Amino acid sequence: MTEGRSGAVRAMSDAVLAIAGERSVDTVLQRIVHTARELVGARYAALGVPDGEGNFARFITSGMTEEEVEAMGPLPRTHGLLGATLESEDSYRTADIKRDPRFRGWWPAAHPQMGSFLGVPIVARGEVIGAFYLTDKQEAEQFHPGDQELIELLAPHAAVAMENARLYERSRELSIVEERNRLARELHDSLVQKLFGVVLAAQSAATLLERDSGAARQQVEHLQELAQEAVVELRSLVFQLRPAEIETEGLGAALRKHVELLRRAHRAAISVELTGAPRLRPGVDEEVFRIAQESLQNALRHARAEHIKLRLEEETGRLRLTVADDGVGFEPEAAGLRSRRLGLTSMEERASSLGARLRIDSAPGRGTTISLEVDCDGDSRPDR
Repeated sequence: MTEGRSGAVRAMSDAVLAIAGERSVDTVLQRIVHTARELVGARYAALGVPDGEGNFARFITSGMTEEEVEAMGPLPRTHGLLGATLESEDSYRTADIKRDPRFRGWWPAAHPQMGSFLGVPIVARGEVIGAFYLTDKQEAEQFHPGDQELIELLAPHAAVAMENARLYERSRELSIVEERNRLARELHDSLVQKLFGVVLAAQSAATLLERDSGAARQQVEHLQELAQEAVVELRSLVFQLRPAEIETEGLGAALRKHVELLRRAHRAAISVELTGAPRLRPGVDEEVFRIAQESLQNALRHARAEHIKLRLEEETGRLRLTVADDGVGFEPEAAGLRSRRLGLTSMEERASSLGARLRIDSAPGRGTTISLEVDCDGDSRPDR
């Protein structure tokens, strides 16, 4: 094996490892298409994912600026050589794309002129799910068989990375749906019941006004209490949908505000202890907040705890979040638990996306402690 080819294979190996760590579909595709272009020395590269209706669902490019891509207008359709590469598992090379009979004979006005072409399909489970399009081999008149072989070696890794990223995004979507369902249940279980109680209290007060002013006054006072509880509960739920401005207030202040709302809404004994002033990476603090939020909700809804303690501390460049309660506890490894408490899965997925360590310590009758450790300024979190 020549030194140049050995270096290309090492570069591909490094790229595959980097791609495997990505979670966002678009980020995965962008990394893959950059890698393909660099491996074979192409001036331009693209990765197309068809939508099954004659168009591309995604068409990610490399070698062009955003302005150049924008100037070319809408995404291309899956016709000509672009479409042909999606119809077969065979790769295709030509020294001049314009001489191929499948070339449509025109490009948008802002489209760069292209010569040599290499098309390689991306196949998963016997189905073409996308394709590499590489044009204008630099320092050579056309792509050679070794270039084709390198991209064909990359294609299966690209297929796996694309599928993994798609499944990850799907799991996040399901987590969002579950979060919405949880909030809907809480609206029904708490707020709606309180408002129903308000209606009944108002009806009773109206009836008593005609009979006993003292009893009516007590009923009106009860009505006021119920209405106030409903308002506090509603504020708590709205805060969960749209938390405090963490970027401006900071994670600690946002958690204090959230705990204060929970205290009023649930009349619970929740303590907060903050140590240090951690500065997290962009987007990380929101995920930490959501994990803390889910931990507190689990303690309030399931643990029947008398005391809950939230602790947030920074220590030698690391952030540690702990939420502990003295409730009924549970068996974390119990069969079927994840299907009943999807919040646990959601926390684990959020922690994984941060490159963080999440630990759930619990046992029946011994309470629960949820601990999260994450770098304050490291680079372990995948790009989003």
